Amino acid sequence: MIESMNLVILIASILVVVAVFTSLVSFRVGAPLLLVFLFVGLAAGEDGIGGIMFDNAPLAYFIGSIALALILFDSGFETQLRTLKIAAGPSLVLATFGVLITTGVIGGVTWLVLDVPWLVALLFGAIVSSTDAAAVFFLLRVGGINLRDRTRSTLEVESGSNDPMAVFLTISLVELIILGGGENIALELLQRFILQIGLGAIFGLAGGYALVWMINRVKLEPGLVPIITMALALSLFGATSILGGSGFLAVYVAGLYAGNSNMKMSVGVRRFQHVTTWLAQIAMFVTLGLLATPSEFGTVVLPGVILALVLVFVARPVAVWLCLMFFNFSRNDTAFISWVGLRGAVSILLAIVPMVEGVPEGQLLFNTAFIVVITSLLLQGWTIRRMAHWLGIIVPARHGPVDRIDLELPGNANQEIVVYRVHEASAVATGHRIPRWARPSLILRDGASLRPHSAGPVQGGDQVYIITPPKHVDLLDQLFAGPAEGANDVELFGDFSFPADTRIADIGRLYGFAVDADDTELTVAEILERDLPGDLELGDRMPYGTVELIVRRTDDEHDVLEVGLAVEQQKAKPKRRIPIFQSRSELLAIWKDWQKRKRAEKNAALSDQTSSTAKQIDDGSDEADVTEAPDVPGASDDTVDDVAGDAVNDTSGDTPEDGAETPEPEEDSGKKPGKAGRSKKS
Repeated sequence: MIESMNLVILIASILVVVAVFTSLVSFRVGAPLLLVFLFVGLAAGEDGIGGIMFDNAPLAYFIGSIALALILFDSGFETQLRTLKIAAGPSLVLATFGVLITTGVIGGVTWLVLDVPWLVALLFGAIVSSTDAAAVFFLLRVGGINLRDRTRSTLEVESGSNDPMAVFLTISLVELIILGGGENIALELLQRFILQIGLGAIFGLAGGYALVWMINRVKLEPGLVPIITMALALSLFGATSILGGSGFLAVYVAGLYAGNSNMKMSVGVRRFQHVTTWLAQIAMFVTLGLLATPSEFGTVVLPGVILALVLVFVARPVAVWLCLMFFNFSRNDTAFISWVGLRGAVSILLAIVPMVEGVPEGQLLFNTAFIVVITSLLLQGWTIRRMAHWLGIIVPARHGPVDRIDLELPGNANQEIVVYRVHEASAVATGHRIPRWARPSLILRDGASLRPHSAGPVQGGDQVYIITPPKHVDLLDQLFAGPAEGANDVELFGDFSFPADTRIADIGRLYGFAVDADDTELTVAEILERDLPGDLELGDRMPYGTVELIVRRTDDEHDVLEVGLAVEQQKAKPKRRIPIFQSRSELLAIWKDWQKRKRAEKNAALSDQTSSTAKQIDDGSDEADVTEAPDVPGASDDTVDDVAGDAVNDTSGDTPEDGAETPEPEEDSGKKPGKAGRSKKS
């Protein structure tokens, strides 16, 4: 027994060491690191070089659930309230309706490809419906892809909040399959959803509040605070799940609340959670890799690849487009969000549930889900950076590399010690003044401890200790960091720079370009904010007359701090515009244009019909003048009189002149004029 335990410890530690060292290969070749961890488990399994026989699905699900709970708690803890405000609407719609749409589309294709009952097909759709938080956070935060805040925030919040929805659908559908379905499945799912999501959100807020209250009021050893925090998070996960709520949602909400509160020792907790999250990711992926049996994949490789391609190119894009249509994301941002829909350990973990609960198609669903995950990580994970470049949505970094260490001040949650190693080309090393609110408390130079007033100007390589509120750390990063890539690129940021409050009229007089009369009292920042939609980011540019105004620096609220000026406008490279993913405003414009064209066509048709009718009437009138005049019997009395009068006038040359009276017999001389006279009179 003891030897077996020692063997398990040895094997587990070796697998962790191998997984960590293979990460070096991942960074060199650009492979998704989590895929490398998964392959380590496959290589150590029964079909790999390790030959380890591991088929304990309940144990794998247990390990994976604990690891996922820790990952979600850390994801919520690291999500800033500002990020949540930016992306709350679109990310929550994606996390709910997006998961439902993906489940429906993949469920329909699964029913056709795998030839399983429709409820089992929907179950598979639910299994692969959510993006993997670990994969997305790693690729965006560690991968160094710098995106617009709204796009990045939407991806991060969605990946952390859609797992509870997928878990709810999977467990509910498994129970319905075991019980043989129900009379009204939609109603049952709705009731389960309200119970699990509602309890998960309520318990998460209550648990987060209790956690912060306890940490702030109970005096503990600093080393115990991260441990008690992790233990309380797992306790919340277990208690919420037992009471019928979503434990995964509860720990995410609790982490979100705690991470945005003034909690003591938050720096130490955050550092500890980084370590435990990495360990949880390695343990989960390696364990799931050990559970898989690649020799059984032969019959599901083709269906799995087909389902993965449908998921990547149809289900995920359709779900993202329908969910983000009303939030007016650009087409390129929507396309990138749909591409960053990686499936990972969560899908494999959920695929274990049918096997554990005894669903007959459980093994088939697990093997197929494994193929879908590998295909997704290979196809999407390996091409995220290239896709971002291809779509042109990468923005310049706010600052370059920074070497910083955070230290917690005991007993004070509002201040912390920040230690910077000054970069040789940083702003402070090249003469920029350190703000008064960030005066150094200590400077280490060449192994010597110096007081700030006796150390002189800060030099490259110095270690500077600063006591500052946590909210100012990002501002300090810009002072002590190295230059960002392209920071001095004239084509990117312009030839000259000005403070944001400089009036455009003053710049126009200085550089000789015309300024609109309505703009003379406006600053360059006001003009940029007026004419550029959405949040402003570094590198955003706008032509103004013969020059271009460029955003050079912004704060955390996207307010412009510094504006660049390009005297000669650069010939802008046309931005790639994909023909799909139209936003609501674009669809509305298309609808209005279509209505306008239809009205124009209708008016043109009516005009042509009117012209044709008028022409027919004119032609009929001309024909009537020629043919109907001799038709005396059909004419009116006046017409008959006119024709008769004309006949009398044209009888002979000795006819009396017009107006002369016709001779009558004497006895009739006193009578009224005859017919001819009446005719002439008429």
